[in-house]
Amino acid sequence: LWEGWRGVLIYMKYEEAIQQLETIVSQIENNELDIDQLADRLKEAQKLIKQCKDKLYKTDEKIKALLESE
Repeated sequence: LWEGWRGVLIYMKYEEAIQQLETIVSQIENNELDIDQLADRLKEAQKLIKQCKDKLYKTDEKIKALLESE
């Protein structure tokens, strides 16, 4: 589960989270956000990055466990 920038809890796959991060980066690079939106989107990006890191860590642990069991 992940809390979106409007406070709504949603489940997001890794690929979807990466796409959201790319969208945020694009908006920042293209100066599409005012200062309030920028702050909100940066908070959202932090949560997305944490979600992605957690997913990668868990996947890495699962792979290690599988390799050790062989």
